[in-house]
Amino acid sequence: MTGQTVQVKGVVTADFTGDSGLGGVYLQDAGDGNPATSDAIFVQVGDDDPWRNQLRRGAHVSVRGRVVELDTGGQVRLTTLVPEKVEQFGLGEVRVTELRNPPQDWERYEGMRVKIVAPLTVASLDGLERHGEMLVSFDGRLWQPAERATPGTDAARAIAADNARRRLLLDDGRAGDNRPLADSVWPEQAVTLRSGSTITGAEGILDHRHGAYRLQLDVPPALAEQPRPRAPEVPGNLRLAAFNLENLFNGDGQGGGFPTERGAESPEQYRLQLAKLVATIRALDPDIAALMELENDGYGPDSSIAALVDALNGGRGGHWRFVDACIERCRRSGRGPGDDAIRVGLVYRGDRVRTEGRPAILEEGPFGPLSRVPLAQAFVSKAGGPALVVVANHFKSKGGCAEAERGDRDNGAGCWNATRVESAARLADWLQQDPTRNGSNLAVIIGDMNAYAAEEPLRVLTERGWRDAFAMARVEDPYNYVYAGEVGRLDHALLSPALTRHLRGAAVWHSNADEPRRAGYAGAQRSDGPWRSSDHDPLLLGFDWDSARGVTASSATSD
Repeated sequence: MTGQTVQVKGVVTADFTGDSGLGGVYLQDAGDGNPATSDAIFVQVGDDDPWRNQLRRGAHVSVRGRVVELDTGGQVRLTTLVPEKVEQFGLGEVRVTELRNPPQDWERYEGMRVKIVAPLTVASLDGLERHGEMLVSFDGRLWQPAERATPGTDAARAIAADNARRRLLLDDGRAGDNRPLADSVWPEQAVTLRSGSTITGAEGILDHRHGAYRLQLDVPPALAEQPRPRAPEVPGNLRLAAFNLENLFNGDGQGGGFPTERGAESPEQYRLQLAKLVATIRALDPDIAALMELENDGYGPDSSIAALVDALNGGRGGHWRFVDACIERCRRSGRGPGDDAIRVGLVYRGDRVRTEGRPAILEEGPFGPLSRVPLAQAFVSKAGGPALVVVANHFKSKGGCAEAERGDRDNGAGCWNATRVESAARLADWLQQDPTRNGSNLAVIIGDMNAYAAEEPLRVLTERGWRDAFAMARVEDPYNYVYAGEVGRLDHALLSPALTRHLRGAAVWHSNADEPRRAGYAGAQRSDGPWRSSDHDPLLLGFDWDSARGVTASSATSD
């Protein structure tokens, strides 16, 4: 009916006019008896229109006007009535549609007043401060399909379809970006919500803009914040952590050199970033920690890893040490191993464990130009027992698709999947050759694999005998990363068969991934403590090394 003149009657259910509004009101009638069609329409109204005062919420009106299709972003246009004559009959009301479950088709409710009577789970706050919108979901959290099913399979497609059905945007009924949330329908504490928090009483107009269905709120919802969890405890007397530091760059190492290539943009940001990372590692209290996204600036006194260890020791000497994996080439260049801007690292408590032999690195194939160079080091507990080989890893990320060659373009697992698969295969081959030359088969592959649990790089390693520590520890629904509102694991811990008998526990500390970005060192809500010290949650494993004391290197390799 685009371009035609029509006349409708109904009640104004929401008023989104004004400088920051959507430029109109919503009109709804009692219905036409067809549950498959909407009973509402958007009426465009300007502040200077002569019928502005007649189109207030609750007014029962007749509107004669022309049908147009408004471009509200995305491929679907919004059917709109541009009024030419308005007549008011007094006040009225319409029944609010209550929903407990997501409908199979949102379109039947488009433009209508809707109240969600079930709790909604906060999936992401990424659009809240800029666009006034929050991603939520029915029936709990949204899971990355590739965390639970092989990409490209019917099972993965079913999870993706279910996610699409359950997701909904809650919007604040305002147009434009970066408008103060204090002037919106959102309660003040909305910006501090963690993912996984719940919202009840969401009520407004079901709208379709910018390519997605959204509920334009005009009633403040009730918020129930997910509390911040304490640092996890795991049983065992040898503790191993893994932690992506989200680009720890320390400038020139002497207080200057900011902004850096990545990470902190000022000395103040760097000091807060470092304090948050130190607070995280100290709270985990590991004997050994595998670290990712350290600045690749060598191992001298001004390097990022030296600065981190100095901070862990409180700047006055202490028990923390780092593994120096530098070779002659990197001593000359001040970088390495590898040519990437970032690298992996290993730090440890010298009063609890000691290194045995030299570290080993793998610089071949994709390692160096794409995936970061893996680092292996054998450690021996001061209390006795065989060596534990810790292998820190950081595979090529899923981004940077423009540079990816044909075989590495997105096939459902993000870009560079073929590179990650090759990295996993080469890593397994390398470790089979005992690169640390200590003869122990008590080994753990740990770090940021940039692959979810059901993706091929992880399958390559598990098919070679490596065991998922979280599955072995029977941890229910582990995740350590949130992307586009969906949770999953990018960081993993894989044990050699001989090591599994010594595992006593595994945990993820949800100190980061669920936190809003503004809680980080560069955010508007910068806070002390470990919260949002990174975008990845750290992992923690506990081993019983008392039971390993009778294991010799030769018997360890026999399993």
